[in-house]
Amino acid sequence: MSQTLESAAVGDGRESSKATAPAGATAQSRSRETLEDYTLRFAPRSYRKWGPAVVATSALGGIAYLADFSIGANVGIANGTGNALLGIGIFAVVIMLTGYPLAFYAARYNIDLDLVTRGSGFGYYGSVVTNVIFASFTFIFFALEGSIMAQGLKLGLHIPLWLGYLMSTVLIIPLVIYGMKALAKLQVWTTPLWLVMMVLPFAYLAISHPSSFSTFMSFSGGTDAKAGHGVSFAGTMLAAGVCLSLIAQIAEQIDYLRFMPPKTPENNRKWWTAVLLAGPGWVIFGAIKQIIGLFLAVYLIAHTASEAGVANQPVHQFLAIYDDFLPHWLALTLAVILVVISQIKINVTNAYSGSLAWTNSFTRVTKTYPGRLIFIVINVAIALVLMESDMFSFLNNLLNFYANCGIAWIVAVASDIAINKYLLKISPKVPEFRRGMLYSVNPVGFVSVIAAAGLSILVYFHVFGDALQPYSPIVAAVLALVLPPVLAIATKGKYYLRRTDDGIDLPMFDEYGNPSDATLTCCVTGLEFERPDMIASAKPGPNGEKQYISSLALSCDKTGEHVLPAQT
Repeated sequence: MSQTLESAAVGDGRESSKATAPAGATAQSRSRETLEDYTLRFAPRSYRKWGPAVVATSALGGIAYLADFSIGANVGIANGTGNALLGIGIFAVVIMLTGYPLAFYAARYNIDLDLVTRGSGFGYYGSVVTNVIFASFTFIFFALEGSIMAQGLKLGLHIPLWLGYLMSTVLIIPLVIYGMKALAKLQVWTTPLWLVMMVLPFAYLAISHPSSFSTFMSFSGGTDAKAGHGVSFAGTMLAAGVCLSLIAQIAEQIDYLRFMPPKTPENNRKWWTAVLLAGPGWVIFGAIKQIIGLFLAVYLIAHTASEAGVANQPVHQFLAIYDDFLPHWLALTLAVILVVISQIKINVTNAYSGSLAWTNSFTRVTKTYPGRLIFIVINVAIALVLMESDMFSFLNNLLNFYANCGIAWIVAVASDIAINKYLLKISPKVPEFRRGMLYSVNPVGFVSVIAAAGLSILVYFHVFGDALQPYSPIVAAVLALVLPPVLAIATKGKYYLRRTDDGIDLPMFDEYGNPSDATLTCCVTGLEFERPDMIASAKPGPNGEKQYISSLALSCDKTGEHVLPAQT
């Protein structure tokens, strides 16, 4: 038995008395790294000890990013307040509608969005393409937040941007290694301070400069507060397209929501409140931050002409307001502290989620588990390259392009859950993610994403003319919504499940519909795993008895000897 296969399964940190000494040593060395990430697998009940409120707070702590302020400022400066507000509104509605089914499935079945995606029209290998989309999201926004932190360090400490980029990258790595437990503590303890420091300047500005609201509402775009654009559908969609680049944020929310406790009659209300607030509800806070970012940018443009060129930079936005009622040294200190706290809060999540996405894809394709740490480094290294390339200067174009891919993925999965699972009842309601139970590729989701993303990108690059270019997000959303049910009907749902029987007689769920906490022993590692994470092995034991194998160990089975045959 390979060391890779045995050590890969030590995601729950339990030691195996049956493992050989070398493999046990390997497992021990990696257990610190993989103890709390549950890559590629169901999050077991034995680990999920947090209450709904703690999970929700941890998830919402990840949206402390300041990118929303830059995005709101950019779309407002480019298109005017009217178009920006309408675009932000469209963004919020789309996120709420698509985020709900994804968040519910993740919290109810305790699996991340990749595992949800596999059984929602993509297949075991088909969802790798969406993992790449998600990994791209994490390093793009890591780079964006790192750029904002570097701007703060340059302003406050006169640190060169290139060095600030490097510092904002290296600082995150040690904070991400230990996974959910460390991240939960970080998010819970820093959130109150972050809220006070963010809300205070806006509240002051609203009270002391009430005329800013009329200036804000009449702003038509441009950095001189005069030239700009009127309200138009094209302008609104251009604004919405940039905002919708954040649609994949739901995947990061789910990386926390998968650790929700079992839903019971006693915690039903708290459970639902946490899922709705920390799942699709994140967009409420995101939209508010975008509006505040635009409001602060307009204030800088209208009242401090010297700040017009940096009105889209959060550190300058907050410094300008703090300066209005605090000594400059204190205002500068607080602005830099706010930027650093915000960057750390979101970039630990970006680095963590990105490492899961890369590890997930690599392990499935190569059937080798190298450990999550290496992909933390790879993900932040890509982000560092983007920062050093001055991505902030072409932010709108980058986010508009990415939005097409993100929309295609999220809407396609939401469409399969809402329409194919619940309305048409073609897709199995219970999400399946285990190797052997799924076909390698399901055309329902895979083809839908390729078609929706591909065509919308062509629209974005003016292939079908300039008039259609602003509407690329609509093309992505409509195709991703319509194609999954069309393809599911055309294929008669044939490619969802390779098997319907996993060979285990124990029930999958308890009396409340929660994943069972009954345990079985993995024949490869000798470790115990909970029922939803297990499947029967095609290889009988030494005496011909039935054996069981964990989903993670099975994903590393290069010979395929443990994979159950397809049911005919």
